[in-house]
Amino acid sequence: MRLLHALAVGALVLPLSAFAADPHSYAQPDQVRVTHLDLDLKFDFPHKQLDGTATLKLDWKDPKAQSLVLDTRDLKIASVEGVDGAGKASALKYALAPSDKELGSKLTITTPQHPAQVRIVYSTVPTASGLQWLTPEQTADKKLPFMFSQSESIHARSWVPLQDSPAIRFTYNAHVTAPKDVRVVMSAINDARHPLNGDYSFEQPHPIPSYLLAIGAGDIAAKETGPRSAVYAEPSVVGKAAKEFEDTEKLIKAAEALYGPYAWGRYDLLVLPPSFPFGGMENPNMTFATPTLLVGDKSLVSVISHELAHSWSGNLVTSAAWRDIWLNEGFTTYVQGRITEAVYGKALADEEALISARGLEKSIKDKSIPENAQRLAPKPGIGADDSISAVPYDKGSWFLRTLEQRFGRDTFDAYLKGYFAHFAFQSITTEQMLDYLKANLFDKNPGKMSWEEVQQWVYEPGVPKDAPLPDSPRFNAIDKERASFLAGSLAADKLDAKRWNTQEWMYFLDGLPDVTPLDRIKQIDAAWHLTGTPNAEIGMRWYSHAIAAGDKDVWSAAAEHMTRIGRLYLTMPLYKAFAKTPEGLTYAEQVYAKAKAGYHPMTQQAVESVFAKAKKNASK
Repeated sequence: MRLLHALAVGALVLPLSAFAADPHSYAQPDQVRVTHLDLDLKFDFPHKQLDGTATLKLDWKDPKAQSLVLDTRDLKIASVEGVDGAGKASALKYALAPSDKELGSKLTITTPQHPAQVRIVYSTVPTASGLQWLTPEQTADKKLPFMFSQSESIHARSWVPLQDSPAIRFTYNAHVTAPKDVRVVMSAINDARHPLNGDYSFEQPHPIPSYLLAIGAGDIAAKETGPRSAVYAEPSVVGKAAKEFEDTEKLIKAAEALYGPYAWGRYDLLVLPPSFPFGGMENPNMTFATPTLLVGDKSLVSVISHELAHSWSGNLVTSAAWRDIWLNEGFTTYVQGRITEAVYGKALADEEALISARGLEKSIKDKSIPENAQRLAPKPGIGADDSISAVPYDKGSWFLRTLEQRFGRDTFDAYLKGYFAHFAFQSITTEQMLDYLKANLFDKNPGKMSWEEVQQWVYEPGVPKDAPLPDSPRFNAIDKERASFLAGSLAADKLDAKRWNTQEWMYFLDGLPDVTPLDRIKQIDAAWHLTGTPNAEIGMRWYSHAIAAGDKDVWSAAAEHMTRIGRLYLTMPLYKAFAKTPEGLTYAEQVYAKAKAGYHPMTQQAVESVFAKAKKNASK
């Protein structure tokens, strides 16, 4: 366990929470650490499983340690061996504990001789929480099966036995075999010209945490988008994706100009089938992205700016535990805004910042985010997956924008560039970040901001009342038009919406009442034909409002949206809107029955939780 301590700042003492070992991992890194992984995997698509051998290189910290403890979830362990410095292997005793619902099963390997390596032969199960297996029918081109991983937050343990904590970083090599017509990619250097021969080798020379271990395989084509970037996607999608993401090199150069050289070599993108549950996942060298970004006008490319920004904040400097995830997501959302501003202009960056801030304020006001989860550094008790909410993203970036405003952009840029360099390839806690912040920004630039304000931002719920927001003349005009429309003094077809971009439509819809009068909903749709929109960001907002207003005419289009898209953020609001009425709940259950097979396990769990909660409330 890490030493419990307090960080004294003047008369203030920071909380003691989360200084102990990662509560979401069984690993004991104070005794032994994994430093390198050699992985050998074989795809078995008919049985939806990986057959694997994981060889873990070990750094023994405690000479008295008697065992190696690893994280697993639903893995079938065939054998465990210790390998000494001379390469001699011998069988080791091991015990697999009963499974915990969140943490999985602790694997304890008896290792009194402290082997240099431990080799584990195992296989995954079809329901592995970190893997999704798709039939050909569930893909865009419907030719070959597809599989992809999603290891964040603690799902790597469902396909590799390891120390599954962001505090522990390791390099890896992998050898993967697959059917000859299937392309395999990983979170490592990928070769767009690799022949489809069923035999792939990968190397990740930089130490990464386990949640960044990633793999994908299927009918995947590749198209170069720059000197160090390519897009990977199904053949029918790759051309559209390459056009949408043709500015990738511009984004990389903009980030480098701000925060120093890109450390990872290549930056490639894998556009996944629609069931991918997130907008993007920042797997090193190979961002996994949702096809919902492909709207044809680059209006949602900020998601790629976000995942690229993780190459500095998150992948380079990583939160040591899920309690500290704002060090990944808050910093990244701030950097994302700076990249967007540099490439696409300040007006768009300001609009996106305002949308996120207003959304966070609304969530806090209607108490959809519990008080403890409103803290950047919450107190113990929040699950690993539950740590990833709007707070680390939006409150974290808002805090950094506040620092930028108080200290000046030039001063803050220099600080942040130094921060990334100082902690490169390390996992750190909130308290380590605050130590560095105080010594390198506050102490060197006194009088700009009180430390008490920092404490409030990090350790208190909500957002400080004086938190600065950018001004957007376009949004100000939309506020006036929306108010006039709701008051009945401006017809829907007189809204100045022909000029609105995606973000401006999002802002207009976000500002409508939770239950907008049905006649107003009908007027909007008659004038602007939002039902059936191919833009998923607009669709999610529109259908949620229309369902809440009682407009049954949108139900079939909403169902198509829910069936086509597996991204949690774009699908869950519709299930929640339907679940508020008995008739809507019944309809949503029918939609889910058809859509379930194409959803990721995380999405399935989230939808079923909504249904269970709605039924429980109805029975009261």
